[in-house]
Amino acid sequence: MPVTTTEGLHVAIIMDGNGRWAVARGLPRIAGHKRGADVVHDIVAGAPAAGVSALTIFAFSTENWRRPKKEVDYILHLFVKTVEVWMPELVAQHVRVRIIGDRMGLSARVQGAISAIESRTAQECGLHLNVALNYGGRAEILFAAQSFAADCVAGRTQSAALDEQAFQRYLWLGDEKAPDIVVRTGAEQRISNFLLWELAYAELFFVDTLWPDFTVATLSGIVDEYRTRRRRFGGL
Repeated sequence: MPVTTTEGLHVAIIMDGNGRWAVARGLPRIAGHKRGADVVHDIVAGAPAAGVSALTIFAFSTENWRRPKKEVDYILHLFVKTVEVWMPELVAQHVRVRIIGDRMGLSARVQGAISAIESRTAQECGLHLNVALNYGGRAEILFAAQSFAADCVAGRTQSAALDEQAFQRYLWLGDEKAPDIVVRTGAEQRISNFLLWELAYAELFFVDTLWPDFTVATLSGIVDEYRTRRRRFGGL
């Protein structure tokens, strides 16, 4: 019998396909990002009913700075506006929001939005929503290693104290449990430098659906399939 359960599931999503969705409809790429943000809204609202207690979404990677400046500026502007508009609803839904990634590389306006949403929702006890913004898996591991080394130099810890559990506390995702499921939309089959440490034993789902067409029903179908999988973690 399968050994999986939906209790307390952590789902991580690589939201791919916004630009392709827009271009296929003769729209500018930014229209795809706007539609994608609306889908995030729906998934956050519907995730708890699908058995999800934590949701981590890949909003903007360290590599995305290579995109045209107009598109980058719009994505970051959209994040700020989304925080402003959705904050009351997120609080009403008891969603706790954390932003993971390199904040120092972001503008003061974006950093202000991050501080506002995190402080406003810090005590909420519902869905954990982690938004990966200016995030890269290798950068996260490097940051954790540097932070641990700094603590060693400062005498706050010793190198012999380092094990997997201790190292995890230095990661941006921190004490959040590792994802059970990682989903990539848009028909690509790679993880693109996303949660490299945390995805060691995640169940992978690559779907053809472009992110703007992703629905709560799609998520529920993935959770149902997850229930049929056996997670042995190296055992029998």
